[in-house]
Amino acid sequence: MNPSETQLRKTALVVGANGVIGRNLIDYLLTLPEWDIIGLSRRGGEDSVRLKYVAVDLLDEEDTRVKLGHLTAVTHIFYAAYQDRPTWAELVPPNLAMLVNVVNAIEPIAANLQHISLMQGYKVYGAHLGPFKTPARETDAYHMPPEFNVDQQQFLERRQPGSSWTWSALRPSVVAGFALGNPMNLAMVIAIYASMSKELGLPLRFPGKPGAYHSLLEMTDANLLARATVWAATDERCANQAFNITNGDLFRWNELWPKIGAFFGIETAPPLQMSLDTVMADKEPLWNSMVEKYDLEQNRYKDVSSWRFGDFVFSWDYDFFADGSKARRFGFHDFIDTEQMFMDIFQDFRQRKIIP
Repeated sequence: MNPSETQLRKTALVVGANGVIGRNLIDYLLTLPEWDIIGLSRRGGEDSVRLKYVAVDLLDEEDTRVKLGHLTAVTHIFYAAYQDRPTWAELVPPNLAMLVNVVNAIEPIAANLQHISLMQGYKVYGAHLGPFKTPARETDAYHMPPEFNVDQQQFLERRQPGSSWTWSALRPSVVAGFALGNPMNLAMVIAIYASMSKELGLPLRFPGKPGAYHSLLEMTDANLLARATVWAATDERCANQAFNITNGDLFRWNELWPKIGAFFGIETAPPLQMSLDTVMADKEPLWNSMVEKYDLEQNRYKDVSSWRFGDFVFSWDYDFFADGSKARRFGFHDFIDTEQMFMDIFQDFRQRKIIP
């Protein structure tokens, strides 16, 4: 490798490497030859030529400092870690602490640190609290705290002046892609729910609030999000900016749901509001029998089901979308058809033998 190639190389520190966002970001970075990748997670992972994993408890400041203390080559931090908690207020301390611990560990030792990318979401706009202003825009006012997404961004905003690095904040809608053991994977929720409905000889019923079946929504494909994340981290125009990142189209469940049923080869029936977290709680024996019957991968039921998150998304009986034009104005023009995205993800689950 000649000196010019060495100077062009970048080292990504992907924080939250096993989640749906981090995993797909790593897959995309591996297609870009100038990147070396370090993945951080509690579980670690399998190393390859340009990819190394570090198992670390980011809530432990000392463990973070020790485990990350040798990562002097890091040029870009991609922060996509998340700790779930029962209430909005309880989410703030752990999720802020993890980001602070990472930056405190890396900034003093990584002389060539160029950028910190922060993964956010529509919680910034209060989308989780109830009907919010749509389309949401990056310039919209913050809502009454607590809100860890805002606290994280404000931490970077305070830390950045006088630094050699810049930051960006990515705000996707609901992210869809492949990841196991993830608490926020809507595509997996739908795939497992539909597969079990078929196994039981039942039609596919939309389980959410009646109004949610008819509201306007959008999604963000995990691969598109990965491309946007790297773009924002490497394009100088994006320094210290936030961007809504979406597929670029809108949909209603009442139009998409029958098409999902058709993919799985089952009819749909009228919606019936029910808590998936409740009605799917006793389905582990059914899942285990399906794994054996269809020779599926030996995934534990808890690793393929995110029922609480499904209930959360299917409760949105109000419009849920943002204005994605800022990213286009700044130079990111990728878009994806959401219906096709779902079908491609379901097909990928079949090829991976996650579902029958």
